[in-house]
Amino acid sequence: MTRLRIAVVVGLALVLTGAGGPVAAATAEEPTLDPLMVRILDEVPGGVVIDAGSAVWPKLDMEYTSNTGTVRTMARAVGNCATGRICAYRELNRVGAMLSWGSCTTIAIPSSFATKSAANARTSGYMQVRNGSSVLATVSANAWSNVSGSATNIRCFL
Repeated sequence: MTRLRIAVVVGLALVLTGAGGPVAAATAEEPTLDPLMVRILDEVPGGVVIDAGSAVWPKLDMEYTSNTGTVRTMARAVGNCATGRICAYRELNRVGAMLSWGSCTTIAIPSSFATKSAANARTSGYMQVRNGSSVLATVSANAWSNVSGSATNIRCFL
């Protein structure tokens, strides 16, 4: 009877301390979400997480990619900004995290996303990266530009 009590006590201790293999393994395998992506998901409703560094907002036709080297879209018009989209980058010279949109309208940039460069991969028209109504950069079709200042929106013209 003593061995049974010892086995029960040891088993209970393992369960209470979390040393029961499968539970610990399951939490260790969960990927850590990109912190900027989490802030944007909190700020802009309707986002769907694709993986640890990618999310989409279907109703806004908006996508977020934490590492522009992993962009999955194959057709490219301007660097890694896919054909037909407009893109905002967190770093100069079209690198770093990227937000992209497929619609051509006035688009609010999430305040947690500091835009340092932008690309217009549309075949016609132009876009303005703006702070309120003040233009910080104008980008023609199939071109890109660095952005100086604090951008709050992008206005796209057909």
